[in-house]
Amino acid sequence: MNAPTIDNIFSNPNNLVRILDNMKDGIIAHDLNRRIFYFNKKAEEITGYPRENIIGKDCHDALGGPLCGSRCSFCGDQPIFLDTAEYPVNIVTREGEPRRLEMTATMMRDENDHEFGVLATFRDVTDLFELRVKAKEMTGFSNIIGCDSKMIEVFRQIRDVSSYDYPVHIFGDTGTGKELVANAIHNESLRAGNPFVPINCGALPEGLIESELFGHVKGAFSGAIREKKGRFELATKGTIFLDEIAELPKMLQVKLLRFLQEGTFEKVGGEKTVSVDVRVVSATNKDLKEEVRKGNFREDLYYRLNVIPIHIPPIRQRKSDIPLLVDHFLFKAPVIKGQRPVRISREAINILQDYHWPGNVRELQNAIQFAIVRCKGKVIRPDDLPLELKKIISEKPKRGPVRKLNEESVREALIKTGGNKARAAKVLSVGRATLYRFLGDHPEVLKEN
Repeated sequence: MNAPTIDNIFSNPNNLVRILDNMKDGIIAHDLNRRIFYFNKKAEEITGYPRENIIGKDCHDALGGPLCGSRCSFCGDQPIFLDTAEYPVNIVTREGEPRRLEMTATMMRDENDHEFGVLATFRDVTDLFELRVKAKEMTGFSNIIGCDSKMIEVFRQIRDVSSYDYPVHIFGDTGTGKELVANAIHNESLRAGNPFVPINCGALPEGLIESELFGHVKGAFSGAIREKKGRFELATKGTIFLDEIAELPKMLQVKLLRFLQEGTFEKVGGEKTVSVDVRVVSATNKDLKEEVRKGNFREDLYYRLNVIPIHIPPIRQRKSDIPLLVDHFLFKAPVIKGQRPVRISREAINILQDYHWPGNVRELQNAIQFAIVRCKGKVIRPDDLPLELKKIISEKPKRGPVRKLNEESVREALIKTGGNKARAAKVLSVGRATLYRFLGDHPEVLKEN
């Protein structure tokens, strides 16, 4: 029996269907009215929907929602005919299982170069995506360094929240890297590639911050010689990061609340309502609940912003990350006169890990930069560290190893001494500095007493 020729194969339309059904990628095709006219076997397998339930239906309705995740050019009222578009998509299968896809949508044209529909191919990359996430959990996001379990949890939260547009509120001490976390959330989200616009709400005078956030029209005030876009407009389709949100004046808290509820605002001096698509991420080093209690912050705004809270732990609670951070800062250091320190001694690391770091990562980076300048060789030693760190050496007790502290023993000592830390240190047979460092690492012990 002679093998079939190419002409014979393509003369039978069913053979083309068989070929496409053997593809490793899912394939869906629809016309300019979004009516699906092709859905291959792999598409059935990935989505869980049989093709007989799909063919002839609007691609925004057939799969329980837009397969493209509302990202393709056919989602608006006026489609924009792009030749090719590539993007990641998160879907939920017919069985309710979340999956991550990589999709390529291509405009189809006839022999007269007229558009007649869209052909989209997609593959399930959920397993690969999870492997990438696990790798990132150990290496961090966007220069966030850490392998401590508390930081791994932060990385997981970044991954989890990136797929959604809900407001995120980041809280933590000064210098912990809240803007880095906000930037990582943006870069991991479907808004990546669009603007990430940060603004420090505590760094601008009260008279200017409204114009900076929402813009102004020409003639709105003295010196407003032209119309100006605010940060919210500049962040269109992207993310705005409102740092030090607790410093936002009460009057502007009302305006921000309205934007979070309705997605609209008016420019300073303007009457026209402006609508923008922006994700809001906020941050503070204050306790917003306490600010609400004091009457400094609106309770309704607090609940609008605090949909997804993320806590960034201070260095004193993740000291195992200090060697990693030091290596990172040394690697990033500029080469001066043909050399730079290439490592740090164990003794110097011990001192860094004994310090309580009130300024967190920022203070640690400054300390390493100071040591780099002081260091004359290739190894940073204790004498190269800033003075406040070297004091730790002289403060260490000379009488041998200090008794190991734990939360229970410290709690009992504080109860016994009525909360007097100096007397509690004597009960525990440790120096006051040692107890203070422990309480700095475990602030929850103080809250319970």
